[in-house]
Amino acid sequence: MSAQKRALVLGAGGFIGSHLVRRLKSENFWVRGADLKHPEFSPSRADDFIKGDLRDPAVMHQALDGDTFDEIYQLAADMGGAGYIFTGDNDAAIMTNSVQINLNLLAEIGQKAGQRVFYSSSACIYPAHNQTSTHNPTTAEHTAFPADPDSEYGWEKLFSERLFLTHARNFGLKARIARFHNIFGPEGTWRGGKEKAPAAMCRKVAETEDGGVIEVWGDGEQTRSFLYIDECLEGVTRLIRSEIEEPLNIGSDETVTINQLAGMAADIAGKTINLRHIPGPLGVRGRTSDNDLIRKRLGWVPDAPLKDGLAKTFAWIDAQVHQRA
Repeated sequence: MSAQKRALVLGAGGFIGSHLVRRLKSENFWVRGADLKHPEFSPSRADDFIKGDLRDPAVMHQALDGDTFDEIYQLAADMGGAGYIFTGDNDAAIMTNSVQINLNLLAEIGQKAGQRVFYSSSACIYPAHNQTSTHNPTTAEHTAFPADPDSEYGWEKLFSERLFLTHARNFGLKARIARFHNIFGPEGTWRGGKEKAPAAMCRKVAETEDGGVIEVWGDGEQTRSFLYIDECLEGVTRLIRSEIEEPLNIGSDETVTINQLAGMAADIAGKTINLRHIPGPLGVRGRTSDNDLIRKRLGWVPDAPLKDGLAKTFAWIDAQVHQRA
């Protein structure tokens, strides 16, 4: 009988991390989680959970000390939606906090040849000048350079990609990197300023009476794609267990405007909702996931319709709203 596999999830108290722990437990892994906080909405399924600040080298050492892990997932970062990333007010924190966590991890495992580690990067690394159109934004993986990310968050992610790639090249670390495109689903942040567009629209619709008005930043014609959490995790686990060394997009290629996203949430709720457009942080004009490379290299692409995942997310957020009422 083979030994039980072991995984470490850094950022296990966050949205993607807590779902990933659940996924790994369903695959019979022994899982250790580590984060500043426990998951907000349900108890962690991790076998062991270290609550601490991964910016502190001692906490990172504790998370790894004396243990061998088949898979390490680095999801811990300082991040949020457009209301957090694009104001400029949080740039220093975003850059400093996330880089420090990655440096601490690589100080522990960077020279361990053969260690499999997943790093969660972002579509925000792509050049802003390639995403000025709503209809044909360019996010093919090879277009990341010459670099011109849309935010300091994107610059940090791009730098940290290079950190992991250089350790792979110099020391044989099996680093696997995904550029996430707007992951969403139940048990994600849905209020307070760090929520992403799907959660924000679901919350606004849930809080508004039939025939009411919700606010949308800009003209609402900016385009994005959004990937449901279950498909994200399918891509992540396939990638870490592969021999693919270059970064890959993990995202949907179903593009919608923010106005359409709001309308979709209203349809799910069975409400007629009017939109009021107001100034606000916007990010790039258009972005969707280019899935040609992941299809070629991994033999898999996400294919679930956005509306299916949004319906599950709306049901959960609607329940949260009415529990607080």
